[in-house]
Amino acid sequence: MPIEQLPTVLAFDVYGTLIDPFRMEDHLRAIFGARAKEAAELWRSKQLEYSFRRALMKKYESFDVCTAQALRFVFRQLDVPLADETERNLLDQYLRLPAYEDVPDALDELEALDFKIVACTNGTEHAVRGLLDRAGILARFSRIVSVDPIRTFKPDPAVYEYLATQVNAKKEMVCLISSNPFDVIGAKACGLRTVWVQRDPKKMFDPWEFETDLPIQSLRELSAKLSFK
Repeated sequence: MPIEQLPTVLAFDVYGTLIDPFRMEDHLRAIFGARAKEAAELWRSKQLEYSFRRALMKKYESFDVCTAQALRFVFRQLDVPLADETERNLLDQYLRLPAYEDVPDALDELEALDFKIVACTNGTEHAVRGLLDRAGILARFSRIVSVDPIRTFKPDPAVYEYLATQVNAKKEMVCLISSNPFDVIGAKACGLRTVWVQRDPKKMFDPWEFETDLPIQSLRELSAKLSFK
């Protein structure tokens, strides 16, 4: 494909794509024991569910609030008391989650190819800036585009319209890279190009009328495969 047909802006989702939310299992193990993995997955599932519900209801609260409320749900669902100190400690650890191991090298390769690299996130700019900084990759991003100023969440079309405006590019020149199928479908439906990162080989892409332009299993594949239509 001629280089002028490639996207000029690569917009990375953060939670689940660059940063691993399931590493909270490590911090939940002392509390839930053998159910720590279940607790981590339930926390992530409820976090996303709450963001969807708030966007539909137009009752916006930040992603930090969704995260905290989802954590409280996990403790209630698994019938474990949640002390205030435990809640504070776990939410603090959520602000310190690590990046997936393929992220630093992949970003280096893409930066060398002169793509404009941004983050597009449901998280607040403050929380995401801290995460990327602690992971040692903040300098790779020209900006962080958070949903917080427009008070809604992905996959609301307003998010992808806002992203294109913020990076000053036509939508077809912006590529959303995400491990979350709902995010990929939302971006594709809005006219962006997309990459789906299949972080979990057991998770399938939703069989909708909108499909990703490029499926990959690791960000290490990205720089070599950015030649999709």
